[in-house]
Amino acid sequence: MKNEIKTILILVLSGLLLTAAFPKLSQERLAWLSLVPLLWALNDAGPREAFRRGLIFGIAHFLSLLYWLVPTMVIYGHLPVVLSASILFIFAAVLSLLFIAPMTCGFALVGRTPLHVLLFFPVFWVGFEYLRSFLFTGFPWELLGYSQHARLQLIQISDIVGVYGVSGLIALANVALFLATLVVCRKTWRGRPVTGRMAIGGIAAAAVLVGLTWAYGELRIREIDRLASAAPTVRVAVVQGNIEQSQKWEPAFQAATIENYIRLSLSTRPQQPELIVWPESAAPFYFLKEVPPTRMLLDGVVANGTHFLIGAPAFELKGKNADYFNRAYLIGPGGEVLGTYDKAHLVPFGEYTPFKEYLPFLGKIVEHVGDFVAGPKGMTLDWRGRKLGIQICYEIIFPELSRQLTKNGAALLINITNDAWYGTTAGPYQHFSLVVLRAVENRRALARAANTGISAFIDPVGRVLDPTPLMEEAAVTRALPLLATETIYTRFGDVFAFVCLSIALVGAGWGWFNRVLKNRA
Repeated sequence: MKNEIKTILILVLSGLLLTAAFPKLSQERLAWLSLVPLLWALNDAGPREAFRRGLIFGIAHFLSLLYWLVPTMVIYGHLPVVLSASILFIFAAVLSLLFIAPMTCGFALVGRTPLHVLLFFPVFWVGFEYLRSFLFTGFPWELLGYSQHARLQLIQISDIVGVYGVSGLIALANVALFLATLVVCRKTWRGRPVTGRMAIGGIAAAAVLVGLTWAYGELRIREIDRLASAAPTVRVAVVQGNIEQSQKWEPAFQAATIENYIRLSLSTRPQQPELIVWPESAAPFYFLKEVPPTRMLLDGVVANGTHFLIGAPAFELKGKNADYFNRAYLIGPGGEVLGTYDKAHLVPFGEYTPFKEYLPFLGKIVEHVGDFVAGPKGMTLDWRGRKLGIQICYEIIFPELSRQLTKNGAALLINITNDAWYGTTAGPYQHFSLVVLRAVENRRALARAANTGISAFIDPVGRVLDPTPLMEEAAVTRALPLLATETIYTRFGDVFAFVCLSIALVGAGWGWFNRVLKNRA
C-alpha cells in the first residue's frame, strides 16, 4: 500500500510539472524533465499496470491544465459548481483513457530494454499526440511542443516537422535525463542494467539534436527576417472591444457595443490601416438580417474608409428551418460585402451537440441560438489581389487547418476569437500560446483580434508583436510582411507525426502479439 501511494504521488507530480510548463505558470524549462517521474513510475509496470498509471498521470495533468473550464461552465453555462467540476473530471478522464493510458500501455509492450526506452518513448508520445489532433473531432490543446512557444530558436523546426517535432525533441530529452537518473541512483530498467555508456550516449544524442535544432533556428530566423524585410507589406489593425460576455447579447447593449467598436476603429485612422479586424461575433446580431444595427455598423465602416473583417453570427433559411453559422464578413470601404468565411471546425457541446439524439441531457455549456453548421475547410478570402486565411477561435489549435489555408494561397493568417468566456484564467494565455506555432509552421504573418484579449500580431518567425493586456480596450496597427514561401511542413504536413503514430501502433501490436504467444507457450 505504501509503495502504491508513493507511485500515485510520483504520477501526480509528473502531471503537475507538465502543466506548470504551460501558461499561466509558463515554466517552460520544466517540460524538459516533467516526464521523468512518469517514466520512473512505468519502470516495473506491465501493460495493464502501465495503462492504469498513465490514466492517473493524464487525469492529474488535464485536471490542472483545464481547470478554467469550471468557471466557464458555472458563469456562462449556469451549471452548479459540483456538476461543472464533475464534467471537467470526466473530460480529463476521457482524454487520459483515449490517449495517455493507451500510450503508456503500448510503450510497456515494447519498452523492454533501456535502448527501447530511448528509441520508442518519444515515438509513442508524438504518435499519440498526433492521434489526439483528429480522433473524435480532435483536441490538440497544449501539446508538449507548445510549452516552448517563446523559445524562438527551438520552434523553427516546426516549418519541417510541425509542433510534433518539438514535442519529440523534448520527449527524447526527458528519456535521456531519466536514463542518467537510473545510473546515478543505481537502478535498473525492468531488471536490465543501464550502463554509463548508454546514459552518456542518450544525453549526448539529445544534446546534439537540441544543438542542431538551435543552430537551424538561428539560421532560419536570419533567413526569414531577410525575406520579410524585402516582402510587400500590409497595414492591419486589430480591435479589442472588451465587451463583457454577460452583456454581449443583451439587446439593450447592442448599440453601445457597435459604437464602441466603431470608436476604437476610428482611433486607428492616423496609422492608415488597410484592413481593420474585429473579433469573433463582435457584431452581436445577425448582420444583414437585422436592418438598424446593420446600417449603424456599415455607416461606421464607410466613415473609416477602409476594409473591415468582422465576426458575426449568421443564418440561412432552408424552407421552414434555418442553418446557423459562425461567420466572418469581409467588407469594403463603401460598405459592400466582398466575401464571407464560415467556421469549419466547430466546438462540440459549444457550437453543436454530437449525438444529440442520444444525449439530449448534455445540451451545451455555452449559450447559442442553435446548432451551428460547419463551413468548408481551407477556404480563403480574396482581398485586393491577395488571399486571406481566416480561422475563428478554436480552429487555430489545429495545425492542419492553417496548413490548408496556406496551401490554398493565404498570404496572411487571421485569427478572430472571443475568449471572454475564460476571464483572466489560464485559458486565454494557453489559447494564445498555440497561435504562435501556426505562423512558424507556414511562415506567414498572423493577426489576432480577441474581444477581451490577447490580441496581437505574430511575425513569420514567431515573434509576438504588440500584445494587448486582458480585459482592456485596445486598437493596434502594424505593417505585416506577406511571404509567399512554401515550407516543407506546408507542402507535406504531419508526415513525421504520422510515421511516429504508425510505428507506435505497429510496435504495440507486435508486442501484444508476442505477449500472447509467450503466455500460450
